Amino acid sequence: MISLLHTPDGVRDLYGAELKEKKRLAASINRTIELYGYDALDTPAFEYFDVFSKDIGTTPSKDLYKFFDKEGNTLVLRPDFTPSVARCAAKYFSEEKLPLRFCYEGNTYINTSELQGKLKETTQIGFELINDSSIYADVEAITIVIESLLNSGLKEFQISIGESNYFKGICEEANLDEETELTLRDYITSKNFYGSREFLSEQKIDATLLDKLEAISKVFLPQKDLEALYENATNERSRNAIKRLLDIQSLLAKAGYDRFVSFDLSMLSKYHYYTGIIFTAYTYGVGDSIVKGGRYDKLIGQFGKEAPSVGCVFQIDEILNAIRRNHLSFTDNDQKKTLIVYKPENYEKALEEARKIRKDDIPAELVFWEEGFSKEYYEKKAAETGNQCFFI
Repeated sequence: MISLLHTPDGVRDLYGAELKEKKRLAASINRTIELYGYDALDTPAFEYFDVFSKDIGTTPSKDLYKFFDKEGNTLVLRPDFTPSVARCAAKYFSEEKLPLRFCYEGNTYINTSELQGKLKETTQIGFELINDSSIYADVEAITIVIESLLNSGLKEFQISIGESNYFKGICEEANLDEETELTLRDYITSKNFYGSREFLSEQKIDATLLDKLEAISKVFLPQKDLEALYENATNERSRNAIKRLLDIQSLLAKAGYDRFVSFDLSMLSKYHYYTGIIFTAYTYGVGDSIVKGGRYDKLIGQFGKEAPSVGCVFQIDEILNAIRRNHLSFTDNDQKKTLIVYKPENYEKALEEARKIRKDDIPAELVFWEEGFSKEYYEKKAAETGNQCFFI
């Protein structure tokens, strides 16, 4: 029999100092995003299945939490915010031509059987810049990521940037059918470079194009290699993709942020709705990415509104792990709580003292002085949590 005290695999309880730290991290990231003019958006925790279907290009059906409503419709807990935001933008802002900026916060749910220490329920904060196809929108998105991570306390991190159009351009030039392209994409996305090489060797592809497809597996390209790829590109789509990466690097350099980025053409997200740049941030102390994002110019069109867009999500649980493991916790900078331990006859006096303390923006907690508990006991409990207390 399953103990009622335990949570299912992949989810956990959060409380006390860790939860407080998580809320402070979320507040810091949200504030950075809001400073760029993004407005809060709240979408439902569950949607109709079709919002996350194969046609949309999001999470595979086998990894979704699915259930039925009373009418027999298939519903899913959201595995990903972007399709929900896309649906919302198409519904309420279908005629809007000016750029739309939305930000959001909430939990996502992926029913994977390959946990490897990963959670099935994770907290994400994200933003989407809609109705803007420019390179400046791409740079804004990456800049927000950099500044949000710096403001959270992280100093050492790297954002890997890819461009899906480079891969797609070569596939078109090589006349690869959709099935072959998707198979190759899966090999490259999973970093199975030996598998991709063997798979490509079985295809009847021009030797030059074969070399270019194999070269996609090379990660962390320096600028000079990008420039060489630009010069040697033999199709316009791939050439434009490399030009965009070079321009992004140039604009980030003007802000002094180019040191945080590298380029990786093997980055081809499992989310097939990405149509341009794809970026992922990593840092010390965690094995998974802490930020994921990219450009999706056709996704909102699936819901009836043609709108080029770019956005990303911050993996709050992973960032929190990185902060803790690198000893960059917010906790040390937090205001301590004051415990006011009172006896019944002094309740009104204790209440007045608490009000005075709270006016100074300091948390105050009223604690009833239980019979049989000593002053030393309360002082010890306060000290254990780094708080102070006094008695009335």
